[in-house]
Amino acid sequence: MPRATNAPASRRRRKRRLEQAKGFYGSRSKLIRQATEAVDRAMRLATIHRKLKKREYRSLWIARLSAACRLNGITYSRFIEGLTKAHVELNRKMLSEIAIHDPEGFVKIVGEAKSARA
Repeated sequence: MPRATNAPASRRRRKRRLEQAKGFYGSRSKLIRQATEAVDRAMRLATIHRKLKKREYRSLWIARLSAACRLNGITYSRFIEGLTKAHVELNRKMLSEIAIHDPEGFVKIVGEAKSARA
């Protein structure tokens, strides 16, 4: 019976790793060890940055809302408090889009928040 090795599987594994490292600089895209370390780090950071992106977008929406609220004579925190009391269930993303693209509609929402607080 001939001797069976793991050569085809390990070659596929190394080839797949080098394919993932395509576009990396220098030995990080050529040598197995460096490519493996670079790809592992890239995958870890990609996961972390996907989480961070969500936080960054939320802070962007809040900054936009805060600016729009101040133009309408109310602070962001009082605005959110008023919306909660008025049972308006719009998220910050939609509120910021309304503030940008439909200022008249946003003024009405601010009016609702103000009247609910009073």
